Amino acid sequence: MNKFLIILLSLLFFPISILAAQPNNIYGIHLAQPHPQDIEAAAELVNANGGKWGYITLVIQENDRNKEKWQNIFDQLRELHLIPIIRVATQPEGENWRRPEPEDAKGWVEFLDSLNWVVQDRYIIIFNEPNHGSEWGGEVDEKSYAKVAFSFAKALKEKSPDFFVLLAGFDASAPSWWPGLEDEEIFVKGLINQTPTIFDYIDGWSSHSYPNPGFSGSPWDYGRGTIRTYDWELGMLKSLGIDKELSVFITETGWKRGNESTVAEDFRIAFQQWEQDSRVRAVTPFVLDYQGQPFLEFSWKKYQSNDFFQQYFTVQSMEKIKGEPEQLQKGEISFNLPKELVVQSKYNFRISLIDKGQAIWDTDDGYELGVVSFEGNKPTNFLISDIKDIKPFEEKSIDFSLKTIEEKDWEEIKFLLTKDNQVVLQSKPWRYKILPLPDLRVKVNFWPFGKGKGDNFEIQLFDSDERLVFKKKGVKIINGVGIIKNIQNVAIDELYRAVILRPGYLPRQTYIVFKSRDNLAQFRSMLPFDYNSDGKLDLRDLLKLLGR
Repeated sequence: MNKFLIILLSLLFFPISILAAQPNNIYGIHLAQPHPQDIEAAAELVNANGGKWGYITLVIQENDRNKEKWQNIFDQLRELHLIPIIRVATQPEGENWRRPEPEDAKGWVEFLDSLNWVVQDRYIIIFNEPNHGSEWGGEVDEKSYAKVAFSFAKALKEKSPDFFVLLAGFDASAPSWWPGLEDEEIFVKGLINQTPTIFDYIDGWSSHSYPNPGFSGSPWDYGRGTIRTYDWELGMLKSLGIDKELSVFITETGWKRGNESTVAEDFRIAFQQWEQDSRVRAVTPFVLDYQGQPFLEFSWKKYQSNDFFQQYFTVQSMEKIKGEPEQLQKGEISFNLPKELVVQSKYNFRISLIDKGQAIWDTDDGYELGVVSFEGNKPTNFLISDIKDIKPFEEKSIDFSLKTIEEKDWEEIKFLLTKDNQVVLQSKPWRYKILPLPDLRVKVNFWPFGKGKGDNFEIQLFDSDERLVFKKKGVKIINGVGIIKNIQNVAIDELYRAVILRPGYLPRQTYIVFKSRDNLAQFRSMLPFDYNSDGKLDLRDLLKLLGR
């Protein structure tokens, strides 16, 4: 009944269809610091109960642009299926944040482009609440922010269209009190007047939709200064002549600490409503863990404890959807396979997968390696191992087996890497013939003299990976020569290790490259010293000879 009431009221409040399909999992959280344990706790929060690919807002300061550090963080986010939203920041100077300059964009763009991002969309927020003087060198200046934002946005989009650029989130409740504060609408109007074309480079809207007054408002309120502040902001943009449709990223929101159960219920109601608005792409409440002032009262994690407040568990328990963000798929399928096989055989081969993109290739995420024939059919005589945990810039070998049935002049196949049945990569063609079974002639003598003879010899063949591919017992040798007909499981022009065994004799081995005909394996003389028939010469053979 409560859920029905929420949907009914949302229909009245939202000026769009709430029935539009959600493209992703909107659940997210804001982190003060990207500690590994906090990232894990974030994943357990936003991807719980059916979810995948929730969001996480992180801040990178200009004095923290360490590629190795942030690449490791991105790699952890990739493994945990978290999408980063990165807010760029300068660094504190006394009580204020240093005011950036337009020329700072170059260094930032080079750093951000050097990272292998988690998903194709590289979400970037250009600084924070510039209608607060403390965030902008101590003095509000919309003209200065306009120049900086334009320089950053243009440079990012020119570097790569994959950068998804958002202006800073604003404090919608700030009064016009220069030089420390400025009304958001006045500030945004000045920004647009200064750079009328800036929205040509802006892809979405970052909103700080806090439930005011006092961060204690009702989740049912709407308009400016509520959890629907973004709705008022989008309307304001249209009134200022910005008709571009912008997805909304609520990168800050949340209630100040009060009654724990009430805050948890407010979040539950709020998320149910945000989910119904197709304009909202992500919601990352502020903040998962903050252990001191001035934001202790917003922390979802309890003070000096590993436990969380009830809002964490309430949001965690809410049903979520499996996000499907686009990831850049690049890589290579490489192999060096024989070109001539033989009939009625089974082969075990390997091919290499090299991941050069963003995704982790894993069967559990819908990735599969298959084959397709020249005619476009899927051969049934291949069996390929599952793909497990192939990360970007890793190379792994994948085993596959192939059964041959009848002779063929030429067979051509390609290996395909697919995700959810959609082709991601394909290999170069592998063309091979299937020939008749070859024979093998063997020559062997006995030490100290005499040609090998008997009908109790055994021949074994091992491939280059030391896998036993053929074995035959009861091989007959006459005058040092034997012939084995119809050798299976060998490839033409490939190297094999051949082993000959006979009870009482030490094994001998040689190497042979198989041809379609005239194959000969010639062994050194066999030594009659294997008295205990264990295939080697040691003290136990002597004891056996002595009857012990």
